[in-house]
Amino acid sequence: MRVARVAAQAKINLFLRVGPRRPDGFHDVATMFLLVDLADDIIVRVDGAGRTLHVAGPRLPASGLGPTEKNLAYRAAVAYAERASWPAGFSIELTKNIPAGGGLGGGSSDAGAVLRALDALNDRPLGQAGLEQLATLLGSDVPFFVSGSARAFATGRGEEVGGLDPLEAREVLLVVPPYGVATADAYQWLDEDRTRSGSASAPATGAAAEAPRMEAKPAGMDEWEFVRRASHNDFEPIVEARHPGLRRYREQLLQHGASIARLSGSGSTVFGIFGALPTRPGDLGTEAVVLRTRTSTRVVQVEARE
Repeated sequence: MRVARVAAQAKINLFLRVGPRRPDGFHDVATMFLLVDLADDIIVRVDGAGRTLHVAGPRLPASGLGPTEKNLAYRAAVAYAERASWPAGFSIELTKNIPAGGGLGGGSSDAGAVLRALDALNDRPLGQAGLEQLATLLGSDVPFFVSGSARAFATGRGEEVGGLDPLEAREVLLVVPPYGVATADAYQWLDEDRTRSGSASAPATGAAAEAPRMEAKPAGMDEWEFVRRASHNDFEPIVEARHPGLRRYREQLLQHGASIARLSGSGSTVFGIFGALPTRPGDLGTEAVVLRTRTSTRVVQVEARE
């Protein structure tokens, strides 16, 4: 039996601009992804019999993650097996440390991690191009998680990924409320609000038109300061209108000394970037869970063994 273990790292969005709905139902986006150290733990075993997924862990919702066949990690393994004609059987052990439905990319990261693990175990790997093709079929965020970059800019519906140089590591607080925000709901709210206001809000030429240009950084400016000035999330006013507590979390993080405080993706997690963590992060609220982590400068590699 061959075994691989991999950390499926969470992500935050330092920048997120959303364009109008496309004819295919998707939206063009322009976003800057950044990995953090918080990660799900995944063990993949390949053998000749059966296909199974076992999920446990401190961030597993009481209701679970739904049917196995709809789980992104499981779907990634099935898609890989169909494309590579290998393996016939696999088992996946998934330990959930990333909150579900929080905009941290946990499901997409799990899928990317499984693809990377299987390719590390395969005697005839699909390689980077093959993984990217599969990732695009699985979800808009999954290509970032197989890209090999700890920080990247993504356009299209998220599948066009360009790696960026890592940022110096910073401390992070994640404020996780006791509810999630479904991505489909957030996009629907965004479309509805834009229709009511009579404004597309983003240029017709695409969300990337208002993206920060890395080459525009003034000489001598600290990279984090440049990112801070460019930081933005189109979902914030839309989601915070439905969940006002999220805005309070952002304001509290800034009061505690965060240089950047944003909604991650479509939420519901709010993150704060710090040079040094506040001494009393627990006063950010009694309902929310506050997690400590750090921004990542690298992608954790797969550990494969016989």
